Amino acid sequence: MTVELARLLDDPNRAADAGSGERIRRISVSQQIQESLRARIISLDLKPGLSLSRTDLATHYGVSQTPVRDAMMKLEEEGLLTIYPQSKTEVSKIDVDHARETQFLRLSLELEVTRTLARQEDKSSIAPARQILKLQETAHAEGDLGLFATFDKRFHLSLFKAVGLASLCQLVASRSGHIDRLRNLNLPDPGKPASILRYHGLILAGIEASDETATETAVREHLSGTLQQVDQIVARNPAFF
Repeated sequence: MTVELARLLDDPNRAADAGSGERIRRISVSQQIQESLRARIISLDLKPGLSLSRTDLATHYGVSQTPVRDAMMKLEEEGLLTIYPQSKTEVSKIDVDHARETQFLRLSLELEVTRTLARQEDKSSIAPARQILKLQETAHAEGDLGLFATFDKRFHLSLFKAVGLASLCQLVASRSGHIDRLRNLNLPDPGKPASILRYHGLILAGIEASDETATETAVREHLSGTLQQVDQIVARNPAFF
């Protein structure tokens, strides 16, 4: 059940079929390839420094080279690919400065989002976040880090949705490729998933208690975790930076 719920949460088309009322996405072939490659880069399936062949990717996806080229150009704009004209295309190394900039943006927005929720008398809007946290706890118990990471993103998105600002969460996500790769390098570390669950619980508890100070403290400590470990992450994976 947990796996199926995750798929519904992650796939608007399936969710629409399931009666969620979400609109079916109609996207181009190049955008589908872009999203697929982006997911593979962020998950580290395609590692920093890896050389990519447009011809091989076209064969892999069963398309011409044109949509692959367009997808690659979009990913270069995002900083996830480095294209050397008439030479090669590589998965970009992880840019720590870019990760810090994105984290600053995310922290600024999430502090305001959670502050707004803490001030609301009606706390029913965070019920989805509470449900997602339970699913995330189950994924942790089952040792499924991929599913755990999916619910992690959905937890934060649900808070933005609760104040009607889901598009801002998507804005942050669109430039989070570098920080997300850092998080995926940090996630398997002992105690990291348990720490994430703890802070998610503290954030919800602070909101439910209308305690703005406790909520802010939990958000700040939670979102600073990976960057506090960046030196150790770099030392373990020097070829990725």
